[in-house]
Amino acid sequence: MSSRGPSMLTFMLGNKSPWVSRLFQGLSHISTNSRFFNGTRAFSDLVQNPTIYALSTHLTRSAIGVIRISGSQSKYILDSLVGKECAAKHRMTSVRKLYSPKDKTLIDEALTIFFKSPGSYTGEDMLELHLHGGTALIQTALRNIQNLHDPSKQIYIRYAENGEFSRRAFMNGRFDLTELEGIREMIDAETESQRLAALTSMKGETRSLFSSWREEIVKNIAMLTTIIDFGEDHDIEEVDKIFQGVSDSIDELRDAILRYLERVTGSEILLKGIKLTFLGPPNAGKSSLLNYLSDKDMVIVSDIAGTTRDTIDVPININGYKVILGDTAGIRSSSDVGTIEFEGIKRAKMKSLSGDIILVVLPIDEHLQDHTELVQHISSLKEENKRILVVLNKIDLLPSNRSPDEFKTRHAEALSLSNDNIFTVSCATGEGTKELTSALTSNFKEISKTTQNDPVIISTRAQDLLKNDVLYGFEQFKFYKDQSDVVLATESLRQSVDGIAKITGEAVGVEEILGVVFSKFCIGK
Repeated sequence: MSSRGPSMLTFMLGNKSPWVSRLFQGLSHISTNSRFFNGTRAFSDLVQNPTIYALSTHLTRSAIGVIRISGSQSKYILDSLVGKECAAKHRMTSVRKLYSPKDKTLIDEALTIFFKSPGSYTGEDMLELHLHGGTALIQTALRNIQNLHDPSKQIYIRYAENGEFSRRAFMNGRFDLTELEGIREMIDAETESQRLAALTSMKGETRSLFSSWREEIVKNIAMLTTIIDFGEDHDIEEVDKIFQGVSDSIDELRDAILRYLERVTGSEILLKGIKLTFLGPPNAGKSSLLNYLSDKDMVIVSDIAGTTRDTIDVPININGYKVILGDTAGIRSSSDVGTIEFEGIKRAKMKSLSGDIILVVLPIDEHLQDHTELVQHISSLKEENKRILVVLNKIDLLPSNRSPDEFKTRHAEALSLSNDNIFTVSCATGEGTKELTSALTSNFKEISKTTQNDPVIISTRAQDLLKNDVLYGFEQFKFYKDQSDVVLATESLRQSVDGIAKITGEAVGVEEILGVVFSKFCIGK
């Protein structure tokens, strides 16, 4: 056994206490708020961790309004509003009449749910009041709760800050930061794909994945530590074998994290919205198709050519995907237009360069040689590797002896596109629009990299830590490994471990990032 004092391995294993305990170490203003002090609630805890309450639904006329209360005085608030001490069974609902503690006037008859610590969202005693949703009624209930605040009796009650319920859930070890950020994303989700993306983190799958990475890195640190502590007991060949084994393991982890970040980058587009930009000549039916896809009359439709003079963005939901439809001015020869329409055409071309999918809408009975400027722009878009789908509109106007398929083939050859990228529709009758929508959905999955897997979303904060701490630690490890410096190579992996700990909230000193995380939550969450 080496006699060089405590090894890095000993130091590492000495920190295997629960992560919440580690979080509290070194945070003096948090340690004074410890939930237990010699078995009783400390006075400073009551002052600095008062019972909090908030309206968790909007203050507007509605069927119900939910007030959330968390803290040691939750049961006291319930008894005070009911007017007597009452039984409050864990997670059991009861219908109770609530009265003003001051003058005993009836506030409302409400559904009450009590959650006993630690089996609540926050890990504290918690109370929910489901009242009728009148604004005056809700305001009266909130005012009566606030009136119960009485420092002379050591009863501390105040309105909650943004994200404070979730912050307490984190501090009490109910969730880690990835789960709570997933909850926030779930609340903000507008479409099915966004909901699925948030679900991964909310269910704890992200935490489990990151924990497995952390565990693997720790194992590698342990292997390197054996070299540091017992290197004189191994021959050079055995040391090199251990070092190379760790290096191979880190390479696999790096590749796994890079693949994960690639999925995250693809899924992020689901939050911002996939840009679907319309192009075409005047009066081709671009605005009609936009209205059809959005199921609303979002833009003016007219037989007069050049109705749309500027770009128009319309956010809609297509098969569970958030899509930003961009309508643009019709592209035709610059010599045939005035100053305003010329500027509109210029903007249409610029907008198409930033689109994720370009939807070219053409009247099916018009020849491409009549739209030279548009065809030239389509060629430039192909050079930029843009996704281009062509919609041949107005098939309802074709003679009965003409098949839409012959037009598909002709346009595919003329534009050097696959037949699979050409669609024939009628905005007037709806014919062909289901096939178009299905094709768009397939493209959405490819763009968001969700063809084989559900979308996955993590915060920008977590992405930055993966890149700047975890992956950078791997790079430093490789550098020092090539220098045969075992100590600094091992310390580099410690940086990677700490990076994952910062993501999940397991790191000492994490207080500095909590304000950023929870400031984006709404009141009552």
